[in-house]
Amino acid sequence: MERPLQITYKGLETSEFLDSLIRERAAKLERYHPNVIGCRVVVEVPHRSAESGKTPIGIAVEVEVPGRNLVVAKAGTERREAKNDHTQIVTRAFDMVQRQLEDGVEAQRDVNRQVGGSDLQTGQVVRLFKDADYGFVEVSGGTDLHFTRSDVISGNFDELEVGTMVQVTPSPALGPMGPRASEIRLFTRDRTP
Repeated sequence: MERPLQITYKGLETSEFLDSLIRERAAKLERYHPNVIGCRVVVEVPHRSAESGKTPIGIAVEVEVPGRNLVVAKAGTERREAKNDHTQIVTRAFDMVQRQLEDGVEAQRDVNRQVGGSDLQTGQVVRLFKDADYGFVEVSGGTDLHFTRSDVISGNFDELEVGTMVQVTPSPALGPMGPRASEIRLFTRDRTP
């Protein structure tokens, strides 16, 4: 992320438990979109009715990515009796954001296919940083293309190793680390280069 994560509490005290849970989920957002600019999370106590003994909690997650409006997800639930059991609401909100990010990436891939961005090339993984969910693939001509976990559309990112042969669709746009791949496909056992 280009900007640091912002967490705001409204109507309740800050919580180290919620902070760590939110930070953990926000750190994983770049798996679903390669260029997350920033993320803001608001945790609040929405209006509660007089007959309710429990205090409800609401969470709003806003993610900024280039080329589209803010990705926004809101979730709310009653606070549980169990101490610090807010995992479900945070998970629900971030899952909604994740789905929207994945849909946006897939829509961009469809646009790339329609404008001729589907020039498949054969390449080889030359550098891989599994803990950071990205790597580089070399295509003919010696060009290294940056790719992320979300760019692997056929096969599984975790199956990749240095030396793995793949099919690559170069992206017409430059990424933050230079030339990039918009799609990576692993060769299947019955179809090799």
